[in-house]
Parts: sequence; structure tokens; C-alpha cells
Amino acid sequence: MRRINGTAFIIAALVATVGALAFPVWSYADRSGTGQANLDAGTVNTRWGPLTASDRDLIVRVRLAGLWELPAGQQAIERAPSAAIKEAGDHLIVGHTDLDKRVRIVAAQLGVALPNQPTEQQQGWLQEMTAATGPEYEYKFVNLLRSAHGKIFPAIGAVRNSTRNTLVRQLASDANQTVLDHITILEKTGKVDFDAIANDAANASTASPTGPPPPVPGQPVPSAPVAGPTGDIRTTSRPSPGAPGTVNTGRPDPVDSEGFLQ
Repeated sequence: MRRINGTAFIIAALVATVGALAFPVWSYADRSGTGQANLDAGTVNTRWGPLTASDRDLIVRVRLAGLWELPAGQQAIERAPSAAIKEAGDHLIVGHTDLDKRVRIVAAQLGVALPNQPTEQQQGWLQEMTAATGPEYEYKFVNLLRSAHGKIFPAIGAVRNSTRNTLVRQLASDANQTVLDHITILEKTGKVDFDAIANDAANASTASPTGPPPPVPGQPVPSAPVAGPTGDIRTTSRPSPGAPGTVNTGRPDPVDSEGFLQ
């Protein structure tokens, strides 16, 4: 009798152990802390589609970008150390004046509160520019702005890819167009420190480099065949207009049809 009881105890213990191990696997999708749970927890429904925490973060970041880049652009035009810097300042003012109106309309429609002051870091960048003179000013103006634009560029793409909200999707498209224009015009100054940008990106990455092996000096590579449709295929679309080194930012002016911006 004692032997049977001992065996039964061992079996019961094994069943309990297996159950304890299996339960987290069965219930994992419903547990707090998973990707789906985090997405659902920060999401509210709107008539334009679900609004996630990432959506709201992008709306705020678009607003913040204008709050420091507009004065940076104005400063560049007022100082005008060169035609290239003045042109970059002009693009910053035009782009963010337009984008700020769009983001204020979208934020009002979706009930997202917007900041009215740049972040401490952004204020620090403006102070660095203000304190600099001559070539140092040009370097700081171009590279602080180019670095900031380069970092928000992939964030815009990520939200544009995943958002289910039509207003946020359009805002991301508009922001993407503006940011690419500003990146392009800043690079046109010839003062972007690409080595510093590459090193900064490398220091922030933990992943191993991927891609094809490096080329061997003096060893030719086979030419790539043309990629295109086969057969009698007729197309009507054309690549976006714009000369090399330019971005087409033409789009209809934002319309506050519901009167949010009084």
C-alpha cells in the first residue's frame, strides 16, 4: 500500500509540473506584456480607425519637429552665411509651416494633446546653433538637423506601415515627403558629416552586419541583366517628377473642414 501511494504521489507531481510548464504556453497570447497585449492596451477606437500609442507618438513627434526646426530655419535665413544654408532654412520654414497645420488638424480630430515647446534636447540644439559662428555655425546647423531628420525617417516609415488609422497614415505620408526634402536640401549644402552619422548609427546598433561580401579590388563583377516585364505589357504610370537631388513636395494645402483651428 505504501509503494502504491508513493507511485501515485510521483505521478501527481509529474502531472503538476507538466501542467505548470504548459499553462504559460497555452495562455501566452492573452498575457500582459506580449506584443499583441501591448498593442491592444494602448489603442483607442476612432471613426478613422484604431489609434495606437505609436500613432500618437508620431503625431507628437511631428509637432515637436516643427517647434525647433522652424526657428532653426528662420535663424539660418537671418544669418544667411551662404546661399546653400539660406536655401535649407527656407525649406525648413516652408515644410514645417505646412506640416504643422496638418498635424494640428489631425491631432484635434483624434483628440491628441500637442506640446507647445520643444524638448530640452531640441532646445539645447537651438542653443548650440545660436552660440556658434562662422564655419562652426554652418556645421552645427547642417549636421544637427540632418542627424535628427535621419533618425525620425525610419520611425515615420514604421508607423506608415503598421497604422490602421487613415488620418495617421496620410500624416505619415506627408511627413515622409517633407523629411526627405529636408534631408536632401541639407545634403546639398555639402557640409554633412557622413562619417559621423555612420559612426553614430554603428554605435547604436547591436546587430551583426549583413549583406553580400565586399568587392575584391580589380576583380570585375558580371553585369546584371535588365529587370522588366515580359510580353506585351503597357504601363501608364511614370516615376515621380523632379530633377536629381530634388524632392517633389507639391500637394494640396491642408483644409480644416471641421473648423478645429479657430
